[in-house]
This record gives sequence, C-alpha cells and structure tokens, in this order.
Amino acid sequence: MTIKTLLLAAALATPGLVVASQASAQVNGVGVADFQAAVANTKAWAAARTQIETTYKAQIDQSNARRAALQAELQPMVTKFQAAQAAPGATQASLQPQYQAIQAREASAQQELNRITAPVQRAQAYAIEQISGHMNEAVQAAVRAKNVSLLLRPEAASFAQPAADVTPAITAELDRVVPSVGITPPAGWQPGQNGAAGAAPAATAPAARATPAGRATGR
Repeated sequence: MTIKTLLLAAALATPGLVVASQASAQVNGVGVADFQAAVANTKAWAAARTQIETTYKAQIDQSNARRAALQAELQPMVTKFQAAQAAPGATQASLQPQYQAIQAREASAQQELNRITAPVQRAQAYAIEQISGHMNEAVQAAVRAKNVSLLLRPEAASFAQPAADVTPAITAELDRVVPSVGITPPAGWQPGQNGAAGAAPAATAPAARATPAGRATGR
C-alpha cells in the first residue's frame, strides 16, 4: 500500500469554489492551493507522525529489517531475469515464467510488509482523517481572508505567481482549528467512514515497498 493510498488522498470540492488548476496571483480573486501540502505542513500531522514513529517503533523496525531481507531475496531473481532478457533468442514466452515468479514473490512480500505495518497504517490514516475532515472550513476561511473567489489546483497550468499560493493560509487555518490529533482509532473505525474529504500529505511512509531497484519488466 502506498503512502498516498494510505493517507486517503482525495479530490476536494469545496462549496462555492471551483478547484481546477494553477493560476497567476490573486488578481481578479484567483488563487492556487495544494491541499496535500496544506495537510502535510500542519503541526498536528508533524506531531502525530513523530508519535506514531515512537509508538510503533517495533513494527517499523521489523518492517525495515524484513524489507531489506526481501529485497536481498528478490534481487538475484531480477538479475537472472535481466540476463535472460538480454540473451539472444529471448522471447516473451521464455521469459514469462521468471517474470511471473518475480511478480508473485513481490506481491507476497508486500502483503507480508502490510501485515507488519497495519497498525502504523491505521494510525496514520486516523490522524490524517481528523485533519482533512476540517479542510472545507479551513479553505473557506483562507479564501475569505485572501479575497479569493476562484481557487485552482496546481496540476493543470504551467505558471503561477508565488502570491497566488493560498496553501500556507489553509495550513494556518488547519493549525488553528486542529491543533492536535489522536493516533488511536476507536473500536470499529475504518478509514473514510466519516466522509472526510481532503488530500493527504506527501509524507514518507515508515514502511516502503519490497520491490528492488531495477524491477523486471515484461518483454
């Protein structure tokens, strides 16, 4: 599971605003905001991340050690596949068994790592949902303060003046309304069950994928 999936990255449609692309400075009431960065930069998320890394240190250390072992196991398989791929006369049919074996082992390894880090992932998702659940009100307060009538996402345009960026104002509002969050979900809690909208921070997950560098690809 990637960190973006884990942290509930989702599009935000705030009532009264059009969220589309990046724009120039707040001329004619136009601004730009990166909702993922707004959440990532909050004090509540920084504190929660530190607390999670401390509380679940055993699971994180175990996953890191296991990931290294799995990468060491997978790398010879990938090297052998790449050699076979470069050999004269190699065909998709002849390479397919090795490729499928690598894919199967990678999938199995990732499932193992996910089981180890499940408590970490759950705590992260819970912390993020508490912050992003206040995104709408934070955006509304920020655009009112900045006199923005059209708020745009940063993906679709090629240029924006720094003055157009409303992201820090949104983070400041989130800091105000969500000074801290818990990392222990209540019994029966599931990510997204409260319908919280918002974007997750582009943070680094404690546990990474087991896929080695130079992953094999089919020919």
